[in-house]
Amino acid sequence: MAPAPVEVALTVRPRTRIDLLDVRRRVSETHGDVLEPFPRALYSSFHTTAGYLDQSLATRLNRRLGGLGSYLSFFREVFPEGAGYKHDQLDLREELSEAQRRTEPRNADSHLAFISAGLRSCVTYRGRNGEPVYFIDLDGVNRGRARQRVTTVLGYSAEEEVARDRVTVPMSAHAVESVSLKDPRFGVFGRCEELIRRHGVDKGRIRLTLGPGEEQAGLTVNEYETLLMRHDLAEVLRDPLRFMAENSRDLLSDPRSIPNKTINYAKYDLVRVFNEVFDVLHLSDSVVERILSRFFVAPARRFLQVKRSVSLPVSDRETPGEGRLAQGRYQSPILMQWRRNEPCARAVDITLTRFR
Repeated sequence: MAPAPVEVALTVRPRTRIDLLDVRRRVSETHGDVLEPFPRALYSSFHTTAGYLDQSLATRLNRRLGGLGSYLSFFREVFPEGAGYKHDQLDLREELSEAQRRTEPRNADSHLAFISAGLRSCVTYRGRNGEPVYFIDLDGVNRGRARQRVTTVLGYSAEEEVARDRVTVPMSAHAVESVSLKDPRFGVFGRCEELIRRHGVDKGRIRLTLGPGEEQAGLTVNEYETLLMRHDLAEVLRDPLRFMAENSRDLLSDPRSIPNKTINYAKYDLVRVFNEVFDVLHLSDSVVERILSRFFVAPARRFLQVKRSVSLPVSDRETPGEGRLAQGRYQSPILMQWRRNEPCARAVDITLTRFR
């Protein structure tokens, strides 16, 4: 008989702003072989600028020294720190008090890199002979001080589907838009919590997936802050090159005076960074050229590593015997679109599973 699922929590402090921690190794060091009996483990981050990559991509990157670092560097160059993001203009953030403005991190670049690089707050890894599982922090140090991070690992043997549902999320007529699925007006979280209670799931997950036929859209889990979502992310969806073009070290000192040339400089810099990434992934020049050509034709669709689904952990770690959605204070599942849909609504499927 398979053992009951086991969940452990880790509190970590990053060493640098961009940091990698092998969570699988840290669990072994602090909790021994508690996860060894389980063929699968659910890794969850409770932060909006730190998380995990899907195992398939992480495995490819880890096969070569520096592969993961080169991949992250690509997105850090596309979203440079301090690039005039609205989210970082703290005087515009009406939800912040004066005291909060003095400590709030200016980290829009980390949020945008997290979303665009396809980092997830919740992933499943299968056991593979000690293969590392990296907790990736994109904003681990703020004003010279390390931030405290929390991640959990839930070992389990099998997963069974127990319920399905579908919700329709209204969207505006704007082509580029993002909405928080945590907004009670949409009823998404209410349905998730009802399903968990009705089926008595104490350890498992909720998977939110775009309905069949939903195109030019994606899902992520991040902070739904108005300036970040309505301004900075909207600019990325319209033109992923904007922040890189405005801050590239290869641009002339005043790129705005020659706007017709700005995109050419950005393309040059992007090709250089693309080549670093594709060298790591062992892709040929023809593949690089094909991807670049697609990028400049339809940037949002080809460039962003946004997913069609996200997972939210269900856990009774803090309420034994009573499973609940486990999320960080600022985390919210977010539905994005970069092209208007007719009718102005998107279907989102809800799947509840139980771990055994």
